[in-house]
Amino acid sequence: MAQKITVETRVPVSQEAAWDAYTSPEEITKWNFASPDWHCPNASVDLRVGGQHSARMEAKDGSMGFDFAGTYEVVEKPQSLALRLGDGRLSRTSFEKDEGGTIIRTSFDVEAANDPEMQRAGWQAILDNYADYVTRKPR
Repeated sequence: MAQKITVETRVPVSQEAAWDAYTSPEEITKWNFASPDWHCPNASVDLRVGGQHSARMEAKDGSMGFDFAGTYEVVEKPQSLALRLGDGRLSRTSFEKDEGGTIIRTSFDVEAANDPEMQRAGWQAILDNYADYVTRKPR
């Protein structure tokens, strides 16, 4: 069984609004990066079981980049998603109602190439970016 890491955040919006910001390709490009020197120039989402997810993540200076991609195994709007990544790892995200907002929690299988704490920090930074975007977004 693969080691799992869980990261989470809370946003002051409804489950539906949190879900929409997390799954809309246009919105993904506004928050899906771990640091200000990276960006997500494009994303595509086929939000159904068996559908594909892809988000291009690149350093703004063009020095490196990669495609974060997978296939949806669970799509239960607006409560949960599961994405099987291209390397076989699984990522699960839940959207739980909370007083005054929604808690977003992602658990993912650790990959062998990078230190687990570095992976936790990177995924948490992306989720923090998401929360910042959703909180600042006009409603």
